[in-house]
Amino acid sequence: MIKVLIVDDSALIRKMLGSILSNAPGIEVVGSASDPYVAREKIKKLKPDMITLDVEMPKMDGVTFLRNLMRLHPMPVLMVSSLTEHGADITLQALEAGAVDFVTKPKVDLANTFESYGAEIVEKVRVVARANVKQIITRSSSAPAHVLGTAGPSEGDVGGKAVPKKFNTDVVLAKSSGNRHFQTTDKVIAIGASTGGTEAIRVVLETLPPGTPGVVIVQHIPAAFSKPFAERMNNSSAMNVMHAEDGQQIIPGHVYIAPGDQHLMVVRDGARYICRLNDGELVNRHKPSVDVLFRSMAENVGPNGIAVMLTGMGGDGAAGMKEMLDVGAKTIAQDERSSVVWGMPGEAVKAGAVEQVLPLGDVAEAVLKLAR
Repeated sequence: MIKVLIVDDSALIRKMLGSILSNAPGIEVVGSASDPYVAREKIKKLKPDMITLDVEMPKMDGVTFLRNLMRLHPMPVLMVSSLTEHGADITLQALEAGAVDFVTKPKVDLANTFESYGAEIVEKVRVVARANVKQIITRSSSAPAHVLGTAGPSEGDVGGKAVPKKFNTDVVLAKSSGNRHFQTTDKVIAIGASTGGTEAIRVVLETLPPGTPGVVIVQHIPAAFSKPFAERMNNSSAMNVMHAEDGQQIIPGHVYIAPGDQHLMVVRDGARYICRLNDGELVNRHKPSVDVLFRSMAENVGPNGIAVMLTGMGGDGAAGMKEMLDVGAKTIAQDERSSVVWGMPGEAVKAGAVEQVLPLGDVAEAVLKLAR
């Protein structure tokens, strides 16, 4: 049983979150708090396994409270934020401070629409409660950025919202029977991640030198958050990190992060590799999907590709990574000990898609060796 404390200044949010979580099997809401000071006392008294925390709080803002919490009483935290530019910035700060993940509140008609987010909230509470908090504490105490991800909900009907049907990569990009690869020495590095991924991505990017081959990244993230995330990564990396645009040429020294509401693919345009964005169906209930990116790499980059799977919940990317390996690409997965959630890397290992399983701190060096 996962014991949850709800911390939010809105009585309506506390009531709705409490109802959603109390009706989910395996979750017990042990209490609620209207501000960080009340929360602090209830954490001591009720000893929850995790908390949900509003980003914007009275008396003490959520980020300040979170920093104090992670320093004095570290525990899994799920942030509740708004899908606005301001909300995105504060949420990214909260994730830097040590939160595992976040859910977003509807912009309008909160009372009638919040219940429809039940499936996502329940699934994320379960994921966050199992997160590797020791790994989070170690990183947040020594790094300027932190974890972010949006693990997709499991199939079914939870909290009043029917989860969308699960499609595979074929609905966006069919697998070809021919060989589209051209003779070239140009390498492309493809990275996939979800829960815990922004910190893992930062660790990799800050180690890569400016002359590194082009990097394409799919991080499961909402559309409102992907551009601010790319900007933050640009400040942490010697490479030029940008929000990917359709038709951009992929060149050395540059990193292209998928928009939070479109698939990112790598295609050939004559002798060049370019980014292609696609607004098709969700794949593995994600858009962008790592499987879509990796299949495009298998189809168009082939043995010149390098695939990296970082921390994340679920199995998105495992099949695509196996396709890359089968055409001669090199593949790396983050190990379980250094992952916040060893879902996606673990599934890739189970699929026989991984050549090297490495601690996060060794990934960049391994990528550079393969690129040479």
